[in-house]
Amino acid sequence: MGLLTWQLASLLALLVILLITPFYSLIRTGNYRILTKNLPPQAAGGWPIIGHLRLLSGRELPHIILSDMADKYGPIFSIRLGVHSALIVSSREIAKECFTTNDMIFSDRPKTLATQHMSNDFAMFGLGKYGPYWRELRKISVQKLLSNRKIETLGPSYVAEIRALMRSLYNSCAGNGEGKAPSPLDMRKLFRELSVNVMVRVVAGYVGSEREGSGEINEKWHETITEFLRAMGVLTVPDVLPYLKWLDWFGGISKAFKKTGRDIDSLVQGWLDEHKKLRTTSEGDESFMAEMMRVADRIAGEFPDYDADTIIKATCQTMMLGGSDTTTVTLTWALCLLLNNQHTLKRAQEELDKHIGKERLVNESDFENLVYIQAIIKETLRLQPATLLLPPRESMEDCIVASYHIPAGTRLMVNLWKLHRDPRIWTNPLEFRPERFLLEHKEIDVRGKHFELLPFGGGRRICPGISFGLRVTGLALANFLHGFEIEKFSDEAVDMTGSFGTTNVKVTPLEVLLKPRLSSNLYPYPSI
Repeated sequence: MGLLTWQLASLLALLVILLITPFYSLIRTGNYRILTKNLPPQAAGGWPIIGHLRLLSGRELPHIILSDMADKYGPIFSIRLGVHSALIVSSREIAKECFTTNDMIFSDRPKTLATQHMSNDFAMFGLGKYGPYWRELRKISVQKLLSNRKIETLGPSYVAEIRALMRSLYNSCAGNGEGKAPSPLDMRKLFRELSVNVMVRVVAGYVGSEREGSGEINEKWHETITEFLRAMGVLTVPDVLPYLKWLDWFGGISKAFKKTGRDIDSLVQGWLDEHKKLRTTSEGDESFMAEMMRVADRIAGEFPDYDADTIIKATCQTMMLGGSDTTTVTLTWALCLLLNNQHTLKRAQEELDKHIGKERLVNESDFENLVYIQAIIKETLRLQPATLLLPPRESMEDCIVASYHIPAGTRLMVNLWKLHRDPRIWTNPLEFRPERFLLEHKEIDVRGKHFELLPFGGGRRICPGISFGLRVTGLALANFLHGFEIEKFSDEAVDMTGSFGTTNVKVTPLEVLLKPRLSSNLYPYPSI
């Protein structure tokens, strides 16, 4: 009898959900009339209640599934994620319309349990809702933390880390000894260490880079960042079916998110505590944390939802998360593509020998002359951008996109994987050909003004760290290619499989054999 009662209760609950879901979708828009509007085509294959969520949670990567759908439905279509509608865009023209004409409308972010619990309740402005707080933190990031003047000031910090990597790689080559077989190096791991070390230096300054045990802390940062970005790709039941939020009454669903949030907060809190102890002597400290400490009290006075410490930590967390994994991913994929296209690797090193020679290392001032290296980075960002689906946005009101009516509350997802391979724009789009950015696409940049190439996004929500990221990536890649002969560890092509998550991380290690190209005295350990 008890079992029958349970089965009847389960059936009743299912029927209620089936009835509530379509009506909830209408109610949340506040406009029943959308049923009569010219809506974008909706992809088939959605299940009752959850819609197309199952398709984005399987073994195949979401950008591939959405690309296949675009082949069937065109460059604009919609899918259902529970009660939410998501607009999928994969053409230059429609992306431009979203990020120009409708940019203000699509400037919001959807709320999820992951973003709420891992961002100090949306204090991290990159994940927060559009409004005065977001605008203020965005302005500070652009004008103070990531301005050209600030990047120049931070130059010695990231140059020191690049020099340290060069010395470490040289020591690994020299350490093989005579008669010993060369040992492969995992450049994916080493690029990751470089990226985290750079961001720790620029975010925390001397507090992060010189404290005892900084290597262990940097490794902890990598683990935490990896978990954060993985969790960001997770949609929970309450995210897609808000009326089932009661399922999380006991915190079971959000427990892992809260732990990751606490781990990040703990790491940054340690830096903040030390900065406070040394504040009387930190007037010359140009780190992001020191900069935020100078303005946080004023911001907290204007936005009392967050105290000064929370604003400092949340902004520094945003910078760490935004700058670490993306640099790692770009350097890793650039080297993969070069190793699978040896003629491009040879041409890059010929350019370096011509402009730099073999009597010194590459400096930042050299980079404007390294046009082929710049083209390699652009082509890498086209084929393997750090994120293959731009972080979702949400429309704050009804609008028109490509003549279709888009209701308020619609989530916008731009599929860079498809957009960057549009055969109408890119000749032989699957081919790695940096020369295209020296010839027919010479004028195309990656800073959000050319909508056929959007690795950093576009519009108001574009990544504020473009200049910083390009400088660090370009200088690191140029020094690495200039300093070493690079060979694959095996005769097979480098595996180009990416992983599930917010960033486009290579699944397998990138093992290479290195041989120094320069004199040993050009691999000094930096004094900074």
